[in-house]
Amino acid sequence: MSDKKRHVPQHRSLRSILIVWFIIFSVLPLAFVAWYSVFKFEKAIDNELSERLRGNGREIEVMISDYYTHLMQSRDSLVKNPHLLYNLTTGDIKSIQDLSSEWIKASVASSLSLYDREGHLLSTVFKDEKNNVRSFSPNAEKILLNDKYLSHLKTKSELGLVDYIESNKISLILFSKVVSSSGKIIGYVEQIIDLKDYFLTRIKAKLKLEAFLVRDSGQIIASTLPQFKYLSKGFIDKVLRGADADKFFEISTDSEPYGFILYPITWDKSHFYIALGVTKKDSQSVLKNVNIAFLSVISVVVLFLLVTVLISANWLLRPINELIGGLRSFDKTESLVQLPVKNKTEIGVLTSAFNEMSLKIFQARNDLKKKIKELEMANNDLKEAQTKLVHSAKMTSLGQLVAGVAHELNNPIGFIYSNTSHLKDYSQKLFQIIDTVEKNPEKLQEIKGQVDYEFIKKDLPQLIKSCQDGAQRTRDIVLGLRNFSRLEEAQLKEIDLRDALDTTLNLLKGEITNRIQVHRQYEPVPKVLCYASQINQVFMNILSNAVQAIQGSGQIWISTLPIKASSSQPGRVQVSIQDSGMGMDAAVLEKIFEPFFTTKGVGQGTGLGLSISYGIIQNHGGEIQVRSEKGVGTEFIIIIPVIQGKR
Repeated sequence: MSDKKRHVPQHRSLRSILIVWFIIFSVLPLAFVAWYSVFKFEKAIDNELSERLRGNGREIEVMISDYYTHLMQSRDSLVKNPHLLYNLTTGDIKSIQDLSSEWIKASVASSLSLYDREGHLLSTVFKDEKNNVRSFSPNAEKILLNDKYLSHLKTKSELGLVDYIESNKISLILFSKVVSSSGKIIGYVEQIIDLKDYFLTRIKAKLKLEAFLVRDSGQIIASTLPQFKYLSKGFIDKVLRGADADKFFEISTDSEPYGFILYPITWDKSHFYIALGVTKKDSQSVLKNVNIAFLSVISVVVLFLLVTVLISANWLLRPINELIGGLRSFDKTESLVQLPVKNKTEIGVLTSAFNEMSLKIFQARNDLKKKIKELEMANNDLKEAQTKLVHSAKMTSLGQLVAGVAHELNNPIGFIYSNTSHLKDYSQKLFQIIDTVEKNPEKLQEIKGQVDYEFIKKDLPQLIKSCQDGAQRTRDIVLGLRNFSRLEEAQLKEIDLRDALDTTLNLLKGEITNRIQVHRQYEPVPKVLCYASQINQVFMNILSNAVQAIQGSGQIWISTLPIKASSSQPGRVQVSIQDSGMGMDAAVLEKIFEPFFTTKGVGQGTGLGLSISYGIIQNHGGEIQVRSEKGVGTEFIIIIPVIQGKR
């Protein structure tokens, strides 16, 4: 051994490495899960409030529609009054005012005006702020009906308008013509319903929410709280220009935050908006408590992990450091080095082995010097082989088990999750019917009509059935994972590939409905002896990719075809799945079956779906082919033997 002092390389602290990796693989994932859970919880609260406000908006829309119907019915009874027809013909303003005053007392209208056949105003009666009926006559002043309205009423019976005569109210106007028994126009009727602060106060008391009226230009007319009147027109315009007019947005006042939607209301050919909102104070309080709970849990876990790491590191590293010291001493001296064995763990066994090694090396040092070069080469080869084996095991385990199963579970679980919102909505409506029956049985038919009970009755079993199918698919995927690790328990089963295709389409129904038209051309085919869950996995991968490749609306063609047996080939079944999606160019087409290759964005795909599918079809003794053209679409052709040979 050379007497020169050897250079001892600096080593990194194993304690520090353990602490860093414990933090990376425990604290950071836990923090991400906590953040994501809080984020999804907040989104769920906003969605629930938004759905509630949309339901309230529909109630108000029905109320406005009832106003229109009431004015139409009142108009019909008014224009059939022979006294009114006579007075309009003779121009008896006093009699017209008397008839109008009696009529408006029983009407929801705020004012009633009558015009002669030339469009001159004869009389107006209206309700003042105290709901007293007052009248107005133009006397010498001539007030004429707009020529545009007169032209419209010559061909139509009525004309509905929304007007903003005063800055603090919205006027819902209905113009109608009065026709004599001979079919001649003898006058016109104008009915007006004013929507202002009183209307919003009723809405607030009835629906337990805040509201403000917005004209189609974005100007705020009236509100339940004065703070809302000071919202800028630009803010409202920005909401109106959004993709959805009734999109959920927030408004914060000095006292508390509110969540709002802008709900469009139609009055004949005109429209305006009503903003409906509820306080988010309670939901934010709940969210704050959830944040505190998550932070508390993370803090406790972090503290526990740090203490555990420190104790474990000290307990493990102390004998290792002693062993390292012995190794260094052995390297510096020619004498025998022996270390005391302090425990019976693997480290104690390692210390005993070191003592034995030290003794043998001391006895055979001269012989070992001659062979040290060979041993170093063999040691390097072993390390390289070990590294390759570990890397291969990690890639196989992580790539095929973890990422693959996560990729496959995403579709059925996402489908079941998307159905829960509908199930929740239906259950709330059914509870509403039950509450109505308990309190007001006579309103049973009315509430059933309001919540569309017949549609719920028809759709609810289908929703439950689709959720069951999704859960069954998830179970099959988990069973496939068990079979992957315990291949001796996997069983072959005869299945009809057409049923397997239909089952997969049912799981993807939520992504297909109202967007993609599916064409099925199934020819009679024999049943195939195969691993059913794996074949379903292949169909799910390909159909899911086809759905995602179609931007907007499109079409998918699915066909099955039997291939007769020959002297060299057994009977086979061909399945073709073609879409009208974006297609692929030649460069992408060459790589689609390579593991981890994907054209999707980060976090949207693992690149394992088609690779796993290719392996499954190969293991079944089949073939999988693909044809694609950029901008036209893609076709996958799967050929599977009817009877599986030994593999």
